[in-house]
Amino acid sequence: MYCILSVIALFTVIDKMAAVNFKTLKEEEIIKFFNSFDTVLTDCDGVLWMHMTPLKNASTVISKLHALGNRVFYITNNSTKTLEEFMDKCKILEFEASKDNILCTANLSAKYLHKLGFSKKAYVIGSEAITKELEKVGISHYGVGPDVINPDISCSYTVFNKDPEVGAVIVGFDEHFSYPKMVKAATYLNDPNVHFIGTNTDERFQLAQSIVIPGTGSLVRCIESCAERKALIMGKPEPYIANILKERYNVNPARTLMIGDRCNTDILLGTRYGFKTLLVLTGVTNLQQVEQWKQSNKPEEKELVPDYYIDSLGDLLYYIELFTSKSKKKVNLETAKI
Repeated sequence: MYCILSVIALFTVIDKMAAVNFKTLKEEEIIKFFNSFDTVLTDCDGVLWMHMTPLKNASTVISKLHALGNRVFYITNNSTKTLEEFMDKCKILEFEASKDNILCTANLSAKYLHKLGFSKKAYVIGSEAITKELEKVGISHYGVGPDVINPDISCSYTVFNKDPEVGAVIVGFDEHFSYPKMVKAATYLNDPNVHFIGTNTDERFQLAQSIVIPGTGSLVRCIESCAERKALIMGKPEPYIANILKERYNVNPARTLMIGDRCNTDILLGTRYGFKTLLVLTGVTNLQQVEQWKQSNKPEEKELVPDYYIDSLGDLLYYIELFTSKSKKKVNLETAKI
């Protein structure tokens, strides 16, 4: 009985601590927070920028996190840019970045196949970013671009020249997604030896004009359904990217902070793999959703609740400066004692 009560008490404490408004933290809690990590993982779209517009003070916050001695990694599910293109975007928008601290799903997909010693061809439902990354590691490909039904030929999609060299199907964001592409992907994946890769599972995005844009996750789920197979997902919140962080970069989960705007990818990655989590409210997830998940009795919804939330990443600037000033004051006092 004591054990059961202890577990209940533990979960009660966790529930009370979950989704804490960062702006309500006391000074000692702020200091404890910044001392609790040395690695920062941050999403990009909706956290650092919106398209080509940097969010207010976001680049300054990242620079100051660097200055505090933290390693900062940019972790994006976006498959429409190569690693170099992400580096260029960071430079233009004044974010410190290099090829060693950016993880993007187009690059991860190509590196995954390359590491396997893959020497066949990939059928790609996605953008040119994926094919550019494949070319860098010497992997041939086809499929990018429009593939539409020929109205002059009855059931034209039922007949195509199946390429015997195809040994992988990669699904990323594809504005040219079509029924003929579904047919090809499902046909190739009918062979269990063909690798099935999905870049990410983001289901949808909503634009300011209230227009809903289906995300890559919608396309991946579609192909999974007709292929009757599950894809290996490169991006958040799945194991592959978490393992890359631990094995390639020696990231210690207990000393890592995950910052994101989407709870079912960014925050869920953190929850599953033991990172501290900070939700910013400048992107996909809103506070009303967080409150609903917090009150939920479903474990899968509880996992979506961040440790902390703040209106924007830029709002963290004040607290970083507070932490820095207090740290300097403490050092000065200790020096004076000596």
